[in-house]
Amino acid sequence: MATPRCFIARHGETEWSLNGRHTGTTELPLTANGEKRVAATGNALVGDDRLIVPKRLAHVYVSPRLRAQRTLELLGIGCKEKLPWQQCRKSEQEEPIRTGALVEVTEAIREWDYGEYEGLKSSEIREQRKQKGEEPWDIWRDGCPGGESPGDVTRRLDALIAEIRGKYHSKCLGVTTSENNGDVLIVAHGHILRAFAIRWIGKPLTETALILEAGGVGTLSYEHHSIDEPAIILGSGFVVET
Repeated sequence: MATPRCFIARHGETEWSLNGRHTGTTELPLTANGEKRVAATGNALVGDDRLIVPKRLAHVYVSPRLRAQRTLELLGIGCKEKLPWQQCRKSEQEEPIRTGALVEVTEAIREWDYGEYEGLKSSEIREQRKQKGEEPWDIWRDGCPGGESPGDVTRRLDALIAEIRGKYHSKCLGVTTSENNGDVLIVAHGHILRAFAIRWIGKPLTETALILEAGGVGTLSYEHHSIDEPAIILGSGFVVET
């Protein structure tokens, strides 16, 4: 029996991710290297005999940010319908249809709102707080002034996780592999996907000790085919080099 999975893909490299700047609402394109690496990841991980099997995808969630949307395009999952931000679908010669999954652009997986820390490096934030006599910063505990708190992030992610389990995963557990089309793909950002993974297994954000590199892909699922035993599958944080 197959167990449904939730794939989390971080957008490819941007100038700010390369430099360690916190990028929430700021729109930045992928770098040329970022585009190449995401395309290589799609070639390596997407296909009928690979990690992400397009025909088994039930739904795709993508962040409103353009860098995440471009990343989804480059992964090449081959949606039957045109992507929400495009005028029309590519021809089948350019991109064969591989999945009937619909793509939903949702605020639920936009990046953490960094507020006053937008565009700053962690070292700059720590220095800023030190000069103000404030405690050392931990986003998982403190959140961001003028932005989101850990509680804000937890609430929106928990609602999305409940939706995924209720709409797509609960009905697929125990179904044979050939009939299982309950996998879900999420394309978003570094902090929000790390938070999503830790909330997937029901832990507080303060226990987050996960890394997902730009362009990386992780896999979440369940133990013992049980919706009550969510798990993180180790060995699947892929970043494909060109």
